[in-house]
Amino acid sequence: MSNQVALITGGATGIGKATAMKLAARGVTVIMSGRRADVGEAAVAEVSTVARDGAQVRFVQNDVADEAALKSMIDGIVDEFGRLDMAVNNAGLSNETGTLLQSSSDNYRAMVDTNVMGVYFSMKHELAQMVKQGSGSIVNLASIAGLNGIAWAGPYGSTKHAVVGLTKSSALDHATQGIRVNGVAPGAVKTDIIAAQLEGGDPNYNEASISAMHPMNRLGRPEEVANAICWLLSDEASFVTGHILNVDGGFQAK
Repeated sequence: MSNQVALITGGATGIGKATAMKLAARGVTVIMSGRRADVGEAAVAEVSTVARDGAQVRFVQNDVADEAALKSMIDGIVDEFGRLDMAVNNAGLSNETGTLLQSSSDNYRAMVDTNVMGVYFSMKHELAQMVKQGSGSIVNLASIAGLNGIAWAGPYGSTKHAVVGLTKSSALDHATQGIRVNGVAPGAVKTDIIAAQLEGGDPNYNEASISAMHPMNRLGRPEEVANAICWLLSDEASFVTGHILNVDGGFQAK
């Protein structure tokens, strides 16, 4: 993977940062994007400690819901490095749990803007560059909620179902152009999003109850999802496209 260039949206925390660590350690130049500059700079310092073979580590403050800013960021990466070999569309938002009747329309719109439009904008401009160069690998972050109905997660789940659709259709569109598009569907992973939800005090939503949803009876770790993402990005997965890889402690086997 050396001398390649990767963009990871939402790259400064959780699964995104774990993926950046793995790629940088393999000699891949990594550009992480996110909304919080302070968190981003801290991530650069951490990821830089493992970077090898001249890999560079950068952070760009960016909101995936802003198409113009996102295109500008990708143009900037290509101007500097000449290419974009890999993209991990990881930026995501889960801002409430509850039934559809209990949900906030404003909260749902915010999730659609980040989880659907953000992935759409990202893929649109990543693919434009990858088509130009005749190669590339994209991994989108779906969820068990993008493959199943999950109680208390209808609005969020609908956005992740959209990610699955974008992933599979785009994989078909570009299958003969040297470009692969895949996704991962994590179960509950111990990230900042889950931690914030678990602190909500809901007796029906705590670490024990969430763990029990998974046959392995635990939450996943960001590194475990990053392992799957890096495999899908790599040439080891050269005959894999349009696939959603479950990383879910056995959830889909039920």
